[in-house]
Amino acid sequence: MHIIYGINSVTEALKARGRAFEWVGMAKERHDLRLQRLIEDCRKVGIPVRFLQRTELDHMAGNSSHQGVVAVTSAKQYNDLEDVIAAKRGKYSLIVVLDGVEDPHNLGAILRTADAAGANGLVIPERRAASVTGTVTKASAGASEHLPIAKVTNIARSIEDLKANNIWTVGLDERATQTYDALHYDMDCALVLGGEGKGLHDLVKRKCDFLVSIPMLGKVPSLNVSVAAAVVLYEIVRQRRALQVPSETE
Repeated sequence: MHIIYGINSVTEALKARGRAFEWVGMAKERHDLRLQRLIEDCRKVGIPVRFLQRTELDHMAGNSSHQGVVAVTSAKQYNDLEDVIAAKRGKYSLIVVLDGVEDPHNLGAILRTADAAGANGLVIPERRAASVTGTVTKASAGASEHLPIAKVTNIARSIEDLKANNIWTVGLDERATQTYDALHYDMDCALVLGGEGKGLHDLVKRKCDFLVSIPMLGKVPSLNVSVAAAVVLYEIVRQRRALQVPSETE
């Protein structure tokens, strides 16, 4: 069994119904309305609730940021790439491909933004990259429980599969000459992001249809990968929303 923690994480996991819950532990000394709602949600679906000392919850979660809620569940169920491709949430597909993001907090933050931006889902590699752990679920505020996530053996091959499904691939690379906001995103596309400090692998970079960069006007040469993801994802959202607004002459 696996551990997830935090009020939003556990609440969203219950809503998504993608995990089997063994039981949910809650802090004895916490008696607020949010916790009471979660207790009621658990009881509605027959999930046992145990009231524990915070020290016990700290031990289960491996830290003290659990907000007084820890759940014992089954592991996150990953999807096939085909599931992510099929999970289009608007006129155009928007898929996030991560080429070796290792920090669970970065993965969680990207998941949260991808969900907010209406993305189909994420593609992550099986090896040398963060998976969906309790820390990721907490950092994503539960978004990890709703978005399809495909775990693949080879990112470069998956990019080829996306292209075979008429999905354009846009790699974010600090050395690219084209800026991220110069590209038109009125197309089915996948945003490809590299790992912390390393960026995109050379083979992955060569497979991308476009390479774009975020202009850096200060002394630091690049942004944190989760911040960079948010910048580009919301440019895609901005452009697509603008296309839906009729002009004044119409």
